[in-house]
Amino acid sequence: MDERRNFVRLLGGGVVVAAGAVALATWWLHSDIPAAALEIWNGPGNEPDARRRAVAYAVTAPTAYNCQPWLVDLREPEAIVLYCDRERLLPQTDPYGRQALIGHGAFIELLVMALAQQGILASVQLWPQGELPLEPRHWPHVPVARLRLASGGAPDPLFAQVLRRRTPKQRFDTARPVSSDMLQGLTAIAPAGGTVQADGTVDMARVRVLRKLCAAAARVEIATPGTALENLRMLRVGPQEILEHRDGFSRNDPALRLAIALGQFDRNVPASEDSESFKQTFQMFEDQANTAMGFVWLSTRGNSRTDQIAAGRAYVRQQLRATDLGVGLHPMSQSLEEFAEMAPHHAAAHDLLLGTEPPRNARSPTLQMMCRLGYPISPVQAAPRRAIGDFMMA
Repeated sequence: MDERRNFVRLLGGGVVVAAGAVALATWWLHSDIPAAALEIWNGPGNEPDARRRAVAYAVTAPTAYNCQPWLVDLREPEAIVLYCDRERLLPQTDPYGRQALIGHGAFIELLVMALAQQGILASVQLWPQGELPLEPRHWPHVPVARLRLASGGAPDPLFAQVLRRRTPKQRFDTARPVSSDMLQGLTAIAPAGGTVQADGTVDMARVRVLRKLCAAAARVEIATPGTALENLRMLRVGPQEILEHRDGFSRNDPALRLAIALGQFDRNVPASEDSESFKQTFQMFEDQANTAMGFVWLSTRGNSRTDQIAAGRAYVRQQLRATDLGVGLHPMSQSLEEFAEMAPHHAAAHDLLLGTEPPRNARSPTLQMMCRLGYPISPVQAAPRRAIGDFMMA
């Protein structure tokens, strides 16, 4: 990156005219995400095609690690066909693709809502060529869903929250409790007796137990070499990287950018547990976990691919409801991940929240999402999204 190299040279004692120094300092010291990386949150603008307009809303859907693993085919008239972008999966952290398909469920739900807002009724057919197999490395290039479009869609009241939805990753206000009425508003998002069950707690005795579980599980994820490297490779540091990728974890703080410029931060080597980098990263996760003022979780009676899609559809609706209610909802689902080193925490989560053993097959009750609740102590920024054209199949 030319700007970084120039900055390093300047640190070595080069002479800089005052105007240049001020310009450089302004560029270097700001920590905002580049506005161009957030364009999608302004809506589709004057896009004339109803399907592309709907996709513009759907790509704001939450996904694990902001990997945005969607491909959209609009070549068939009056239809939208959704595929998984197999190049954007996370084989270490999400070895069975469960989290990726939750993200597809969230995409489908927003797509249906955005079409309905335009008076279009979408009929969703999942797996038109059959469900995907267990391991993503064996996934063929087949559709996740085909949406057939007709007139008659009824607007959804939650659609008003789509472009306002944010995922708060900062500390929550521990002096401000989440009410039981607020919790009820979030768990009511999943109808009783349906595919997805929503539960939660704001009882502090129970919350403290779940805080410890979340912090311990986060430590496993960043201490396990494979998952730690996957996290690092999704890290986008500085305005140029953020604009180039528009996915993953965006960090624009000057200290990290300077560390990279000076060669003091290597994203190809996991940090050792006694390193300052590891301690700072874990401190961030501890702060998130230990300021949770409640938790909500989603489970399904089985763990089929269809169940995972259903969980994603319920999850994004729960996030939209949280936006409507003015409370922060942030996934801390590390304990639900299926890589080997997480097994003790995976089992503990199922025992604590469902009273069951961890799932053994597609018919087992399964925790799909776990999120902390609270009120953020600072404004929450939107996460970058790629341009609409990046999601379109030729």
